[in-house]
Amino acid sequence: MSLSVNEIRARLIDVLNAMPACAEELRELDAALGDGDLGLTVKAGSLASAEAIGKLPPDAALNDVLVATGKAFSTANPSTFGALVGGGLLAAAKTLAGRQEAGRAEALAMGRAVAARIAERGKSQLGDKTVLDALVPSLDTLEAFEAQGDDRALLDAMIATAQRQVSETAALQSKKGRAAWVQERSIGHPDPGATAWLRFLEAWRG
Repeated sequence: MSLSVNEIRARLIDVLNAMPACAEELRELDAALGDGDLGLTVKAGSLASAEAIGKLPPDAALNDVLVATGKAFSTANPSTFGALVGGGLLAAAKTLAGRQEAGRAEALAMGRAVAARIAERGKSQLGDKTVLDALVPSLDTLEAFEAQGDDRALLDAMIATAQRQVSETAALQSKKGRAAWVQERSIGHPDPGATAWLRFLEAWRG
């Protein structure tokens, strides 16, 4: 089912305003692997993005929403994760130029653009213990899902995939960012970026 730009704006604002609820969880996960700033990045970025979306004119297109979100998220609390997510959203905006609604095909195109930009700018790939380890498999689930019109079941399937992948990241050694500095000590801890994506999907499902 396609959603109009106004429906997406309202939904995004609600979801982004809900994300600070997981800030402490993300801070603790990130503190075990790095400097512990991910919780603040997600909280500040989400709230700033919700505010930026709310300030857009009534006739804003979907690409305008993504551009506003990406810029706000990346600048609210400067960090590597913020820059990667912000850059990914700016790349995704190019897939929706002028569009006033989006469905599964558009969501998949946006997600693939985000993942590709994160992989490019972060010089990362699947298995490096990053957000990509949950993002990419959940997009694969979105692409393969066959039940037309059952968006709740689709979200459930994407969340199940992301949950499984987050759990599997605990067995991996971090290869990127500050988490790579702790080397073998990163094993046993789920990736905080992958967890943030899981929490976003859960908030979107509501």
